[in-house]
Amino acid sequence: MKKFYPVNIPKVNKRDIDNVVKVMKNGWISSDGPEVKIFEKNFSKFIKKKNSIAVSNGTAALEIAMKAIGIKPGDEVIIPNFTIISNALAVIKLGATPVLVDCGIYNWNINVESLEKKITPKTKAVLITHIYSFSNPMDKIVKILKKKKLVIIEDAAEVVGLSYKNKMCGSFGDISTFSFYANKHITTGEGGMICTNNNSYATKCRELRNLCFGKNDRFNHTDIGWNYRFTNMQAAIGLSQLENINKVIKKKALIGKTYYQLLSKNKNIFIQKPQLKKFKNIYWIVGILILNKKISAKELSLKLLKKGIQTRPFFYPMNKQKILKNFIKKDKGKYPNSEHISKYGFYLPSYFDLAKKDIKFICNELNEILS
Repeated sequence: MKKFYPVNIPKVNKRDIDNVVKVMKNGWISSDGPEVKIFEKNFSKFIKKKNSIAVSNGTAALEIAMKAIGIKPGDEVIIPNFTIISNALAVIKLGATPVLVDCGIYNWNINVESLEKKITPKTKAVLITHIYSFSNPMDKIVKILKKKKLVIIEDAAEVVGLSYKNKMCGSFGDISTFSFYANKHITTGEGGMICTNNNSYATKCRELRNLCFGKNDRFNHTDIGWNYRFTNMQAAIGLSQLENINKVIKKKALIGKTYYQLLSKNKNIFIQKPQLKKFKNIYWIVGILILNKKISAKELSLKLLKKGIQTRPFFYPMNKQKILKNFIKKDKGKYPNSEHISKYGFYLPSYFDLAKKDIKFICNELNEILS
Protein backbone atom coordinates (compact mmCIF):
# COMPACT_ATOMS: atom_id res chain seq x y z
CA MET A 1 0.00 0.00 0.00
CA LYS A 2 1.41 3.41 -0.99
CA LYS A 3 2.31 5.93 1.68
CA PHE A 4 -0.30 8.62 2.33
CA TYR A 5 0.68 12.25 2.96
CA PRO A 6 -2.13 14.17 4.69
CA VAL A 7 -2.22 17.96 4.58
CA ASN A 8 -1.79 18.12 8.33
CA ILE A 9 -1.03 15.93 11.33
CA PRO A 10 -1.29 17.75 14.67
CA LYS A 11 1.95 17.78 16.66
CA VAL A 12 1.03 16.49 20.12
CA ASN A 13 3.88 15.68 22.50
CA LYS A 14 4.15 13.75 25.77
CA ARG A 15 3.93 16.89 27.88
CA ASP A 16 0.64 17.87 26.22
CA ILE A 17 -0.78 14.48 27.20
CA ASP A 18 0.66 14.59 30.72
CA ASN A 19 -0.83 18.05 31.29
CA VAL A 20 -4.29 16.86 30.30
CA VAL A 21 -4.02 13.78 32.53
CA LYS A 22 -2.98 16.01 35.42
CA VAL A 23 -5.99 18.34 35.18
CA MET A 24 -8.36 15.42 34.73
CA LYS A 25 -7.02 13.78 37.88
CA ASN A 26 -7.41 17.09 39.72
CA GLY A 27 -11.01 17.35 38.56
CA TRP A 28 -10.52 20.72 36.86
CA ILE A 29 -11.89 19.92 33.42
CA SER A 30 -14.34 22.75 32.70
CA SER A 31 -13.81 26.45 32.02
CA ASP A 32 -13.23 27.46 35.65
CA GLY A 33 -9.91 25.66 36.04
CA PRO A 34 -6.71 27.56 36.91
CA GLU A 35 -4.91 26.51 33.72
CA VAL A 36 -7.27 28.69 31.65
CA LYS A 37 -6.13 31.83 33.48
CA ILE A 38 -2.46 30.82 33.26
CA PHE A 39 -2.76 30.14 29.53
CA GLU A 40 -4.42 33.52 28.98
CA LYS A 41 -1.67 35.24 30.98
CA ASN A 42 1.12 33.46 29.11
CA PHE A 43 -0.47 34.17 25.74
CA SER A 44 -0.71 37.87 26.63
CA LYS A 45 3.02 37.90 27.35
CA PHE A 46 3.73 36.16 24.04
CA ILE A 47 1.59 38.51 21.92
CA LYS A 48 2.29 41.55 24.13
CA LYS A 49 -1.31 42.52 24.79
CA LYS A 50 -2.71 43.35 28.24
CA ASN A 51 -5.77 41.12 28.05
CA SER A 52 -6.32 37.66 26.57
CA ILE A 53 -9.69 35.90 26.66
CA ALA A 54 -9.76 32.19 25.76
CA VAL A 55 -12.82 30.97 23.84
CA SER A 56 -14.08 27.79 22.22
CA ASN A 57 -12.74 28.44 18.68
CA GLY A 58 -11.51 31.11 16.27
CA THR A 59 -14.98 31.78 14.85
CA ALA A 60 -16.32 32.37 18.36
CA ALA A 61 -13.44 34.80 18.92
CA LEU A 62 -14.48 36.82 15.86
CA GLU A 63 -18.16 36.90 16.84
CA ILE A 64 -17.42 38.01 20.39
CA ALA A 65 -14.88 40.61 19.26
CA MET A 66 -17.36 42.13 16.80
CA LYS A 67 -20.05 42.50 19.44
CA ALA A 68 -17.62 43.73 22.09
CA ILE A 69 -16.57 46.70 19.96
CA GLY A 70 -20.21 47.64 19.39
CA ILE A 71 -20.97 46.51 15.83
CA LYS A 72 -24.73 46.74 15.27
CA PRO A 73 -27.38 46.65 12.50
CA GLY A 74 -26.75 49.28 9.83
CA ASP A 75 -22.99 49.34 10.34
CA GLU A 76 -20.51 48.41 7.64
CA VAL A 77 -17.41 46.35 8.35
CA ILE A 78 -14.72 46.03 5.68
CA ILE A 79 -13.37 42.49 5.32
CA PRO A 80 -11.15 40.63 2.82
CA ASN A 81 -12.93 38.97 -0.08
CA PHE A 82 -10.35 36.18 0.01
CA THR A 83 -10.75 34.68 3.48
CA ILE A 84 -12.54 32.11 5.59
CA ILE A 85 -16.32 32.59 5.72
CA SER A 86 -16.13 33.14 9.51
CA ASN A 87 -15.01 36.71 8.79
CA ALA A 88 -18.27 37.47 6.98
CA LEU A 89 -20.50 35.51 9.37
CA ALA A 90 -19.27 37.43 12.41
CA VAL A 91 -20.48 40.65 10.75
CA ILE A 92 -23.76 39.27 9.39
CA LYS A 93 -24.85 37.69 12.69
CA LEU A 94 -24.92 41.17 14.24
CA GLY A 95 -27.06 42.57 11.42
CA ALA A 96 -24.18 44.57 9.96
CA THR A 97 -23.00 44.52 6.34
CA PRO A 98 -19.68 43.05 5.13
CA VAL A 99 -17.92 45.26 2.57
CA LEU A 100 -15.52 43.25 0.42
CA VAL A 101 -11.98 44.11 -0.70
CA ASP A 102 -9.94 42.10 -3.21
CA CYS A 103 -6.53 40.61 -2.42
CA GLY A 104 -3.10 40.77 -3.99
CA ILE A 105 -2.48 38.21 -6.72
CA TYR A 106 0.79 36.97 -5.18
CA ASN A 107 0.66 37.94 -1.50
CA TRP A 108 -3.01 36.92 -0.99
CA ASN A 109 -3.61 39.59 1.66
CA ILE A 110 -6.04 42.51 1.44
CA ASN A 111 -5.35 45.25 -1.13
CA VAL A 112 -4.68 48.35 0.98
CA GLU A 113 -5.41 50.89 -1.75
CA SER A 114 -8.77 49.29 -2.49
CA LEU A 115 -9.53 49.11 1.23
CA GLU A 116 -9.19 52.87 1.62
CA LYS A 117 -11.62 53.47 -1.24
CA LYS A 118 -14.29 51.30 0.43
CA ILE A 119 -14.51 53.43 3.58
CA THR A 120 -17.85 55.27 3.93
CA PRO A 121 -19.61 57.16 6.76
CA LYS A 122 -21.23 53.83 7.70
CA THR A 123 -17.89 52.07 8.16
CA LYS A 124 -17.36 51.25 11.83
CA ALA A 125 -14.50 48.77 11.70
CA VAL A 126 -12.07 47.01 9.39
CA LEU A 127 -11.20 43.33 9.75
CA ILE A 128 -7.62 42.64 8.70
CA THR A 129 -6.92 38.94 8.21
CA HIS A 130 -3.38 37.64 7.72
CA ILE A 131 -3.75 35.04 4.99
CA TYR A 132 -1.64 31.88 4.89
CA SER A 133 1.94 33.14 5.22
CA PHE A 134 3.04 36.79 5.25
CA SER A 135 1.70 39.63 7.35
CA ASN A 136 -0.37 42.49 6.00
CA PRO A 137 1.54 45.83 5.99
CA MET A 138 0.19 46.70 9.43
CA ASP A 139 2.07 49.97 9.92
CA LYS A 140 0.50 51.39 6.75
CA ILE A 141 -2.95 50.01 7.57
CA VAL A 142 -2.92 51.29 11.17
CA LYS A 143 -1.91 54.76 10.00
CA ILE A 144 -4.80 54.94 7.52
CA LEU A 145 -7.47 53.56 9.84
CA LYS A 146 -6.47 55.49 12.95
CA LYS A 147 -6.75 58.70 10.94
CA LYS A 148 -10.29 57.64 10.00
CA LYS A 149 -11.00 56.72 13.66
CA LEU A 150 -12.00 53.18 12.72
CA VAL A 151 -11.67 50.14 14.96
CA ILE A 152 -9.12 47.60 13.74
CA ILE A 153 -9.96 43.93 14.24
CA GLU A 154 -6.90 41.83 13.47
CA ASP A 155 -7.54 38.18 12.61
CA ALA A 156 -4.24 36.40 13.22
CA ALA A 157 -5.76 32.90 13.33
CA GLU A 158 -3.36 31.51 10.73
CA VAL A 159 -0.15 33.21 11.84
CA VAL A 160 0.45 32.50 15.53
CA GLY A 161 4.09 33.42 16.05
CA LEU A 162 4.53 35.55 12.91
CA SER A 163 6.04 38.98 13.44
CA TYR A 164 5.98 42.16 11.38
CA LYS A 165 8.66 44.81 12.00
CA ASN A 166 9.55 43.22 15.34
CA LYS A 167 5.95 43.15 16.56
CA MET A 168 3.80 40.05 16.80
CA CYS A 169 0.88 39.75 14.41
CA GLY A 170 -2.14 40.13 16.62
CA SER A 171 -0.56 42.99 18.57
CA PHE A 172 -1.53 45.72 16.06
CA GLY A 173 -5.32 45.61 16.24
CA ASP A 174 -7.56 47.33 18.76
CA ILE A 175 -8.82 43.80 19.25
CA SER A 176 -7.30 40.64 17.78
CA THR A 177 -8.36 37.03 17.33
CA PHE A 178 -6.56 33.70 17.09
CA SER A 179 -7.40 30.06 16.40
CA PHE A 180 -5.92 26.92 17.97
CA TYR A 181 -7.52 24.47 15.55
CA ALA A 182 -5.68 21.19 14.91
CA ASN A 183 -3.79 22.54 11.86
CA LYS A 184 -2.41 25.69 13.51
CA HIS A 185 1.15 26.25 14.79
CA ILE A 186 -0.14 25.63 18.29
CA THR A 187 -3.30 23.62 18.86
CA THR A 188 -5.75 22.84 21.62
CA GLY A 189 -7.88 20.68 19.30
CA GLU A 190 -10.45 23.42 19.00
CA GLY A 191 -10.04 26.78 20.67
CA GLY A 192 -9.40 30.46 20.13
CA MET A 193 -8.20 33.63 21.82
CA ILE A 194 -9.16 37.31 21.85
CA CYS A 195 -6.46 39.86 22.72
CA THR A 196 -6.84 43.57 23.46
CA ASN A 197 -5.32 46.44 25.44
CA ASN A 198 -8.79 47.95 25.86
CA ASN A 199 -10.07 46.94 29.30
CA SER A 200 -13.71 47.70 28.39
CA TYR A 201 -13.51 45.41 25.36
CA ALA A 202 -11.89 42.70 27.50
CA THR A 203 -14.61 42.88 30.16
CA LYS A 204 -17.32 42.66 27.52
CA CYS A 205 -15.60 39.69 25.84
CA ARG A 206 -15.47 37.78 29.12
CA GLU A 207 -19.17 38.42 29.67
CA LEU A 208 -20.17 37.45 26.13
CA ARG A 209 -18.28 34.13 26.16
CA ASN A 210 -20.18 33.09 29.30
CA LEU A 211 -23.85 33.93 28.64
CA CYS A 212 -23.58 37.41 30.21
CA PHE A 213 -24.52 36.22 33.68
CA GLY A 214 -25.64 39.02 36.02
CA LYS A 215 -23.13 40.29 38.58
CA ASN A 216 -25.56 40.65 41.49
CA ASP A 217 -28.29 38.28 40.33
CA ARG A 218 -26.48 35.52 38.40
CA PHE A 219 -29.44 34.26 36.39
CA ASN A 220 -30.66 37.73 35.43
CA HIS A 221 -28.55 38.00 32.28
CA THR A 222 -27.27 41.38 31.10
CA ASP A 223 -26.98 40.81 27.34
CA ILE A 224 -27.39 38.24 24.57
CA GLY A 225 -24.20 36.24 24.92
CA TRP A 226 -22.92 32.80 24.02
CA ASN A 227 -21.62 29.69 25.71
CA TYR A 228 -18.24 29.95 24.00
CA ARG A 229 -16.15 28.90 26.97
CA PHE A 230 -12.69 27.32 26.80
CA THR A 231 -12.07 24.18 28.88
CA ASN A 232 -9.29 23.63 31.37
CA MET A 233 -8.24 20.52 29.42
CA GLN A 234 -7.70 22.66 26.33
CA ALA A 235 -5.72 25.18 28.38
CA ALA A 236 -3.52 22.37 29.71
CA ILE A 237 -2.60 21.43 26.13
CA GLY A 238 -2.19 25.09 25.16
CA LEU A 239 0.32 25.76 27.92
CA SER A 240 2.79 23.13 26.70
CA GLN A 241 2.08 23.91 23.05
CA LEU A 242 2.91 27.57 23.62
CA GLU A 243 6.22 26.62 25.23
CA ASN A 244 7.05 24.73 22.03
CA ILE A 245 6.02 27.46 19.55
CA ASN A 246 9.53 28.56 18.52
CA LYS A 247 10.54 24.99 17.73
CA VAL A 248 7.42 24.54 15.60
CA ILE A 249 8.00 27.81 13.72
CA LYS A 250 11.61 26.88 13.00
CA LYS A 251 10.64 23.45 11.65
CA LYS A 252 7.72 24.75 9.57
CA ALA A 253 9.98 27.42 8.07
CA LEU A 254 12.49 24.72 7.14
CA ILE A 255 9.75 22.65 5.49
CA GLY A 256 8.60 25.70 3.50
CA LYS A 257 12.16 26.54 2.48
CA THR A 258 12.72 22.97 1.23
CA TYR A 259 9.54 23.14 -0.85
CA TYR A 260 10.64 26.49 -2.27
CA GLN A 261 14.05 25.14 -3.30
CA LEU A 262 12.45 22.20 -5.10
CA LEU A 263 9.53 24.01 -6.76
CA SER A 264 10.59 27.60 -7.45
CA LYS A 265 12.34 26.74 -10.72
CA ASN A 266 9.14 25.33 -12.19
CA LYS A 267 7.82 28.16 -14.39
CA ASN A 268 4.28 26.79 -14.18
CA ILE A 269 4.16 27.33 -10.42
CA PHE A 270 4.24 30.28 -8.04
CA ILE A 271 5.31 29.56 -4.46
CA GLN A 272 5.92 32.25 -1.87
CA LYS A 273 9.53 32.87 -0.85
CA PRO A 274 10.91 31.98 2.60
CA GLN A 275 11.67 35.66 3.08
CA LEU A 276 10.74 39.01 1.51
CA LYS A 277 13.16 41.78 2.45
CA LYS A 278 13.31 41.51 6.26
CA PHE A 279 10.02 39.64 6.60
CA LYS A 280 10.12 35.90 7.24
CA ASN A 281 7.54 33.38 6.09
CA ILE A 282 6.59 30.93 8.87
CA TYR A 283 4.60 28.79 6.40
CA TRP A 284 1.37 28.01 8.22
CA ILE A 285 0.71 26.34 4.88
CA VAL A 286 2.76 25.84 1.73
CA GLY A 287 0.58 27.53 -0.87
CA ILE A 288 0.96 26.89 -4.60
CA LEU A 289 -0.53 28.91 -7.45
CA ILE A 290 -0.75 27.32 -10.91
CA LEU A 291 0.46 29.81 -13.53
CA ASN A 292 -0.16 28.16 -16.90
CA LYS A 293 -3.96 27.74 -16.42
CA LYS A 294 -3.90 24.42 -18.31
CA ILE A 295 -5.22 22.63 -15.25
CA SER A 296 -7.27 23.84 -12.28
CA ALA A 297 -6.27 23.29 -8.68
CA LYS A 298 -9.18 20.88 -8.29
CA GLU A 299 -8.06 18.77 -11.25
CA LEU A 300 -4.45 18.77 -10.07
CA SER A 301 -5.48 17.81 -6.54
CA LEU A 302 -7.24 14.70 -7.86
CA LYS A 303 -4.10 13.66 -9.73
CA LEU A 304 -1.96 14.14 -6.61
CA LEU A 305 -4.42 12.23 -4.44
CA LYS A 306 -3.95 9.19 -6.68
CA LYS A 307 -0.27 9.42 -5.69
CA GLY A 308 -1.20 9.49 -1.99
CA ILE A 309 -0.72 13.25 -1.66
CA GLN A 310 -3.56 15.13 -0.01
CA THR A 311 -4.07 18.83 -0.77
CA ARG A 312 -6.54 21.56 0.13
CA PRO A 313 -7.99 24.22 -2.19
CA PHE A 314 -7.60 27.91 -1.43
CA PHE A 315 -10.51 29.79 0.12
CA TYR A 316 -13.61 30.33 -2.01
CA PRO A 317 -14.11 34.11 -2.38
CA MET A 318 -16.88 35.78 -0.40
CA ASN A 319 -18.45 37.45 -3.46
CA LYS A 320 -19.06 33.98 -4.97
CA GLN A 321 -20.61 32.45 -1.85
CA LYS A 322 -24.27 31.78 -2.65
CA ILE A 323 -25.24 31.90 1.02
CA LEU A 324 -23.84 35.44 1.34
CA LYS A 325 -25.32 37.09 -1.76
CA ASN A 326 -28.17 38.75 0.18
CA PHE A 327 -25.93 39.93 3.01
CA ILE A 328 -22.84 41.50 1.45
CA LYS A 329 -22.83 45.10 0.26
CA LYS A 330 -23.98 45.41 -3.34
CA ASP A 331 -21.43 47.39 -5.30
CA LYS A 332 -19.84 47.47 -8.73
CA GLY A 333 -16.54 46.19 -7.37
CA LYS A 334 -14.75 43.36 -9.14
CA TYR A 335 -12.58 40.77 -7.44
CA PRO A 336 -10.44 39.20 -10.17
CA ASN A 337 -7.50 38.25 -7.95
CA SER A 338 -9.63 36.42 -5.38
CA GLU A 339 -11.52 34.57 -8.09
CA HIS A 340 -8.33 33.62 -9.92
CA ILE A 341 -6.38 32.26 -6.96
CA SER A 342 -9.39 30.36 -5.63
CA LYS A 343 -9.46 28.46 -8.94
CA TYR A 344 -5.72 27.90 -9.32
CA GLY A 345 -4.47 27.88 -5.73
CA PHE A 346 -4.02 24.97 -3.32
CA TYR A 347 -1.71 23.91 -0.53
CA LEU A 348 0.47 20.90 0.13
CA PRO A 349 1.25 18.69 3.15
CA SER A 350 3.42 20.57 5.65
CA TYR A 351 2.97 18.83 9.00
CA PHE A 352 5.73 19.01 11.61
CA ASP A 353 7.11 15.49 11.12
CA LEU A 354 7.20 15.62 7.32
CA ALA A 355 10.66 14.38 6.31
CA LYS A 356 12.85 15.88 3.59
CA LYS A 357 12.61 12.68 1.50
CA ASP A 358 8.81 12.96 1.65
CA ILE A 359 8.95 16.58 0.48
CA LYS A 360 11.18 15.50 -2.41
CA PHE A 361 8.68 12.83 -3.42
CA ILE A 362 5.77 15.29 -3.31
CA CYS A 363 7.69 17.87 -5.34
CA ASN A 364 8.79 15.31 -7.94
CA GLU A 365 5.19 14.24 -8.47
CA LEU A 366 3.99 17.86 -8.70
CA ASN A 367 6.78 18.88 -11.08
CA GLU A 368 6.07 15.88 -13.30
CA ILE A 369 2.40 16.78 -13.63
CA LEU A 370 3.14 20.47 -14.21
CA SER A 371 6.26 20.04 -16.35
